[in-house]
Parts: sequence; structure tokens; C-alpha cells
Amino acid sequence: MRSYLPVWRLPSAPVLLLAGFAGRLPSAMVPLALLLMVQQETGSYAVAGGISATFGIATAMVAPVLGRLADRRSPRPVLLLQALAYPLLLLGVAVAVLRGAPVPVMFAAAAAVGMSTPLISGTVRALWSRVDPKIRPTAYALDATATELVFVAGPTLVAALTFLASPVVALAVAGVLGIGGALGVVMSAPMRAWQPVAAPRRRLFATVTLPGMPRVLISGTALMVAVGGLEVAVPAFADAAGSPGMSGVLLAVWALGSTIGGLWFGARVLSASLPRQYRWCLLGVTIGLAPLAAVSSPWVLAALLFLGGTAIAPTLTVQSSLVGSIAPASAVTEAFTWLSTVAFGASAVGAAVGGALIEGPAGVGGALVMATGAAAVAVAVTLVPGRGPGLPTAPRRDVVHA
Repeated sequence: MRSYLPVWRLPSAPVLLLAGFAGRLPSAMVPLALLLMVQQETGSYAVAGGISATFGIATAMVAPVLGRLADRRSPRPVLLLQALAYPLLLLGVAVAVLRGAPVPVMFAAAAAVGMSTPLISGTVRALWSRVDPKIRPTAYALDATATELVFVAGPTLVAALTFLASPVVALAVAGVLGIGGALGVVMSAPMRAWQPVAAPRRRLFATVTLPGMPRVLISGTALMVAVGGLEVAVPAFADAAGSPGMSGVLLAVWALGSTIGGLWFGARVLSASLPRQYRWCLLGVTIGLAPLAAVSSPWVLAALLFLGGTAIAPTLTVQSSLVGSIAPASAVTEAFTWLSTVAFGASAVGAAVGGALIEGPAGVGGALVMATGAAAVAVAVTLVPGRGPGLPTAPRRDVVHA
């Protein structure tokens, strides 16, 4: 753990990690809280699932636009405006659902909440990209590990608050966390020191088409399809095995493996190039998923999920390092928001495809095979010849001491 001391010694590192964790929690809480609240009030899983998906799609579509605006001006005004609008719009969607508003109104309110979701993930990663290159990979590893914990803690918190009170309370807590996280990032020292980098106006998809970026985004899409499929398949596996209560434990074990793998990986200094590291990490994810479809015991599945999970956070760490090295200083926030967009959209697609397979003749095994195949596609994409990222050979001029 000594390798992490240089990151922790950065004056604002604790603020970025804690505020980033708190500010990301709503992204893992709101979809589930919305689904539970709408289902309770309407009695329809179809409407509830549609409204929850609308929130995610709206978040994914607007994030790159806001990321570009943040790069051009500064993330501070964007985050401040979102910190003001987000809780108000959460209140609006709660009122619409609880008062039995027409379904189109509920969909519109959910979309508005999605569009106002604070731009925490892209901003925090952009700030980490400005620290000393020597400790940047370690910072990305901590960030990836924190992100993994978000998607364990968020749904768990929603489940607990729903059990003790109601989904509305979970939405309210998400609003508070969103405000706190956004304001914490806004007030951090590196955010106050942020200076926009002058650059000519770029085409709409200029950042997406940077050398190396398409392969990162396409492989990242395939990876998140696999993750989304697995997240649906695991609860279905537990239910089919007669232990529905094990689903949360199984997903938590998977995340624990990822956390340990991320911390171990972040402490290593590797000589291999980033693209090669990325390829090997994706291969590790694929190998970890491959045996799951042949398993019948929840306990064996738990052991395999833990082992396979150890490759997830390292993959996300290298992915962040690649994006940080590809994007110019004038577009780094937008580049990371594209990564977030891919994560939201592709995981939703993976969950939908996995759910359809589970309901059909293929069953849970089919969903797990699909997840393995998607991860294998991610590896294959990294093998396609093409222009690689132009990795920096000298420290970036925008480096700050956070």
C-alpha cells in the first residue's frame, strides 16, 4: 500500500476521492429507486423499467455535450448549475409519480433528472489526468476502485432505505449526495486552479475520432455489455438455484474481487505499453467469465466471481490511462464523459439482452455465454490494426499538484 502514499499526500486527494465517491452514488441509486417507486405506484414493471432506462439514456446522451462545455469554460459552473437543478428535478419526478401523473409526464421528468445528473465522473478523472504523470496510474487505480464500490454501495443503500422507509427517501438521499459530491469537487484546490486550454472549435465527434479512441470506446462498449449481462444473470442464477437472497452476496463478492485486484494493480509499475496492458486485462476478464456458464453451485460461482472480478478494476484503470493519454488537454473532460456514456448505454444493452436470453430457451447459461462472448469481442477489437494512441513522451504542460 506504500505505492498509494504519494496520491494520498496530494493536498486535495481525500476530497476528490470522497466527493467523487459521494457524487457518483446517485448514478447507482436513482435508477433502482425510480424503478421501485414507479412499480409501487403504477403496479407495472414495464413502465418502471422504461422510466429507469430513460433516466440512464438521458444521462448518457447529455454527458458528452456538458463535458465539451466544461472543457471550453470550466467544469465549475456546470457542476454548480447541476447541484442546483438536480435535487429540484428529483423532487419533480417524485411528485409526478406519487400524484399519479400521466406516464409521458413521468418519462419526461425522469429524462430531465438524467440530463441534470452532476458531471462527477468525467470531471474527477479529468482532474486526475492533471496530476504528476508518475503517480497518475495509481490515482486512476484508486478512482476505478472507488467506482466499483459505488455500484455495490448504491443499490445496497437504496435497498436499505426502501426497507426502512420508502424509495422516495432513497431519492432524497441521492439528491443530497449529488449536491455534496458536486460542491466538494467544485471547492477542491485543483478545481479552483483549473484553467481552460485554448483550442480551435472542433467537430461534434472530433474527440471520439482521435487516434486510438474508437478502439477504446468500442472495446469498452463490448466490455460493459458483458458487465450488464452478468449483473442480470447473477440474480437469475441465485433465484434458479433456490437462493434468491444470495444475489446481493454474489455481486458483492464480485465487486470485492475487483476492488482487491484494482488496489494490487495500482501498486505495480509495469513496463508494458498501455495498449498491451489493456489487451491483457480484457483477456483476463474474458477468462474469468468463461467458466461461469458451467457452474451449478452458488458457492462455486462466488469463488469464480471473486477470481474473475480481480481483472475488472485493473481494466478500468488502464482504460482511464489510455483515454487520459489520447485526449488533448482541451478535451479531456469530454473524452472521459464519452467513456461514461459508453458505460451507461452498453451496460443497459447488456442487461436487456441478458434478460431476454434468461426469459427464453437459452436461460441463465445463455446470458453468461453472451457476457463471455462480449468480453471476447472487446479483446478482438484491441487486435484490429489501426492508428494507435499517440502516447505522450514528455509531461503534459497542464500538470498541477492536486
